[in-house]
Amino acid sequence: MTHDGPEITGGVDTHGLTHHAAVIDQVGRHLADQEFPATIRGYRDPLDWMRAHGTLIAVRVEGTGAYGAELARVLTAAGVTVVDVDRPDRKTRRMKGKSDPIDAYAAATAVLAGRATGVPKSRDGVVEAIRVLRITRRSAVKARTQAMNQVRGLLVSAPAMLREQVTGLDRAALIRTLARLRPGDDLSRPPAATPAARRHQAMDDEIADLDAELGPLTRQAAPALLELFGVGPETAGQFPASAGDNPERMRSEAAFAHLTGVAPIPASSGRTHRHRLNRGGDRAANNALHTIVLVRMRYDERTRAYVERRTKEGLSKKDIMRCLKRFVAREVYRALTCTPTEQTTQNDLAPAA
Repeated sequence: MTHDGPEITGGVDTHGLTHHAAVIDQVGRHLADQEFPATIRGYRDPLDWMRAHGTLIAVRVEGTGAYGAELARVLTAAGVTVVDVDRPDRKTRRMKGKSDPIDAYAAATAVLAGRATGVPKSRDGVVEAIRVLRITRRSAVKARTQAMNQVRGLLVSAPAMLREQVTGLDRAALIRTLARLRPGDDLSRPPAATPAARRHQAMDDEIADLDAELGPLTRQAAPALLELFGVGPETAGQFPASAGDNPERMRSEAAFAHLTGVAPIPASSGRTHRHRLNRGGDRAANNALHTIVLVRMRYDERTRAYVERRTKEGLSKKDIMRCLKRFVAREVYRALTCTPTEQTTQNDLAPAA
């Protein structure tokens, strides 16, 4: 903040081709708004334009994980405080209408009023590379599953000689056998399921290549996570992707629990006092916690003893898993944010209740 003048707050409504910026003063009065192109030059011009109106305190940007990602990076690099918020809720839109200037002013007002406090992901480090590779890998896994379903579906109507040849083979042997088949001289009658089997093999190779790239990146981004019981390369890669390259943006492990959808939600009424599962948050991170809990419930003696004790106390399996996921989230948060000298061993499971 190098310009003299009144303190101002900015807001930006982002789109694919344009961004609409607005500024307000410290009492919420609308000062000005203007549209800028979503280009390299257009990401820098809004900052100069805002600073021309006074001392810029903060800028609220909608969609820092989508259309506003590059704008947020430019503003952060310039030393501006960037706040990430969602679009206005439907009730506000019905009452005040919908337009780019209205949304931009609403964004700035949310920062000034203190309703918006989210720190965006930096999206400029190793974790961003992990996120991109994981998205590609997940797509390849879905394509491989689809190819396998096609193979089995095509074999239903295949000639009996081929069906008998592959009956009883496991998945890997089935794919190898079908991929080796050739159509012979009659190219109008290719062997049934052979193209789908070769596609399955191609997806296998692609997934193996992605795993080879993801392994070193995951160990670099979250080495402490891999030391936790039940955490493998796949689940370890999900948590940094959910937290971002700057996990310090999460104020506490309770905030991380909300992010991963394991913060207990009160569900009490009258004489009944209980909590229920949280259906919000990052569902991919929640699924990773669920996987870790399943592994521990099967192979970790400490966790099995905890499950037995809580079962005797009358808790259902769903509630026990809710407690365990909250406890694992605490461990994961410490592994993500603590330095190697601050890392501790797993605590007793009692606080998870």
